[in-house]
Amino acid sequence: MAELKTTKNKASVKEYISAIENPGRRADCLEVARIMEEITGDKGAMWGASIVGYGSYHYKYASGQEGDWMATGFSSRKQALTLYIMAGFKRYESLMSKLGKYKTGKSCLYIKSLDDIDRNVLKELIRESVDHLTKGKRPDY
Repeated sequence: MAELKTTKNKASVKEYISAIENPGRRADCLEVARIMEEITGDKGAMWGASIVGYGSYHYKYASGQEGDWMATGFSSRKQALTLYIMAGFKRYESLMSKLGKYKTGKSCLYIKSLDDIDRNVLKELIRESVDHLTKGKRPDY
């Protein structure tokens, strides 16, 4: 079985965020970090070189591959701030309709700025996704 390329490591979350050149994006990342820490009760850790992850859940695929992964997280990318909503978005249609301006991938929420979305809705989305996963339920991709 192939090993995961992105793994939890000892790199500094503070240094990662401090190195973000765009001051607006850096401020957004600091706020998202506070939100995710509050929701998960976890200080956060670097996963690979550019993802900050919070909490964890255990997964097991039909193939037999299993492991532990972050329950939520974020990364500052060139085009957008990426938030990892690991439960997926299918079960959260009502919240998504109230969130604001965003794009999604399988479990990625792409936003240009926190000013484009409703922060309270974002907090609820993160909270519900983390609760879903930490209760042993599978993501809904």
